[in-house]
Amino acid sequence: MTNPAYLIANVKVTDPEQYEKYRVYSSKAIAEYGAQIIVRGGEMEVLEGQAYPRTIVLKFVSMAQAKQFYESETYRTGRELRKDASEGMIIIVEGVM
Repeated sequence: MTNPAYLIANVKVTDPEQYEKYRVYSSKAIAEYGAQIIVRGGEMEVLEGQAYPRTIVLKFVSMAQAKQFYESETYRTGRELRKDASEGMIIIVEGVM
């Protein structure tokens, strides 16, 4: 049985208007790849270390599906729009059943 995977992004939006253009493509890719939105913004409290002010967590059925989402043409288009609109980090981590 395959473990789920989580894409975790922690970002600081530097150009809100451009970032909204990115969100159109990210939302479309999320739907295309059947990701479940676990966290998309919301109140956050940093307990240790440093973090950017916005966190996104998406759940996928597998690492392979999460990688396919990230490399998809739809999301790649969004990433191009996002690169000058924010700074941050994105990881994919395998979950447990």
